[in-house]
Amino acid sequence: MIRAAVIPHAGAPVELRELPRPALEPGAALLRTLYSEVCGTDVHLQQGKLSGVPYPLIPGHVSIGHLEEIRGVVTDIDGEPFREGDLVTFLDVHETCGRCYECLVTKQTTRCPKRKVYGITYGMNDGPLGGWATHIWMKPGVKMLRIPAGVDPVTFIAGGCGLVTSVHAVERGQVALGDAVAVLGAGPVGQAAVALSRLSGAYPVIAIGAPASRLEFARQMGATHTLGLDVPESERAAQVRAWTGGRGVDVVIEAAGDPRAVPQALELVRDGGRVVIAGQYTNAGDVTINPHLAINRKHVELRGCWGCDYSHVHRALQLLAHQGQRLPWADAITARFGLEQANEALAAVAHREVVKALIVP
Repeated sequence: MIRAAVIPHAGAPVELRELPRPALEPGAALLRTLYSEVCGTDVHLQQGKLSGVPYPLIPGHVSIGHLEEIRGVVTDIDGEPFREGDLVTFLDVHETCGRCYECLVTKQTTRCPKRKVYGITYGMNDGPLGGWATHIWMKPGVKMLRIPAGVDPVTFIAGGCGLVTSVHAVERGQVALGDAVAVLGAGPVGQAAVALSRLSGAYPVIAIGAPASRLEFARQMGATHTLGLDVPESERAAQVRAWTGGRGVDVVIEAAGDPRAVPQALELVRDGGRVVIAGQYTNAGDVTINPHLAINRKHVELRGCWGCDYSHVHRALQLLAHQGQRLPWADAITARFGLEQANEALAAVAHREVVKALIVP
């Protein structure tokens, strides 16, 4: 049997349940979970802030583990067969159709209407398809990736969803050498966005968020300047302009998840700059923006950033393989919880008591 932490329905505490091991069809595999992360999305799932969630649900959309069983031949992008015992992760997005307008014309597989997501839009009744379990069913066609030699599994999961999302966000923001960048939000996405911006040659890299412990960690991850939320918004904008020759930053990456961060981002960006909205994964409400003053007259480019695709996970692994030792990724993990402690893990993340928390089945 497989033990799993399950959200029975929106607003309910997590429960421990047992599921039967799936009968593997050709092309499928069973992953023995080593670590699964606790993401802000998991908090939103428990609180019922996402629509269309098929409860009961096993959370955990970014995980890492060893292949315990493989049925038939399953290969990586280079045609190399996976073997039992391999340390792997996988793209949580599955069942993109490859035939729709989004897949074929706009090349936005994250917007495919057929897509399913492990730990989010697969329910417990579909099988063990979330990381908060002793095992995860790798359905045929799931895109698995080997962890490169020299990359510690803790380092990878410390980056986790925040890292792959930030690869996408920095790509969307076209962060370049010498760009001034402000990152709004100091959670896992914000920390990774700070790191990737600095590694891309940006300066200054300004982290804005709370609490103070997260801002201190942002400095370790590459932030050259930090501002707390205790500083009034008008003073934050004045300080950012002072650090950027009176102009504002070239790129703002919003990773706060609070709608109020969006008008702040538009205030901080320079004329002709770029704003990437990466943190608004749930419908958290409305804000008022004057489009003439905040967008049109400033020639600002406003870009959304939804999820990630295989390329972002691949690039994240290559980054960790070749640049991972430059930054203290693993230090982001400040708490580990067993399956029976899943409710404590959700509370710690919701109250910002940790930078990053893990589930260790």
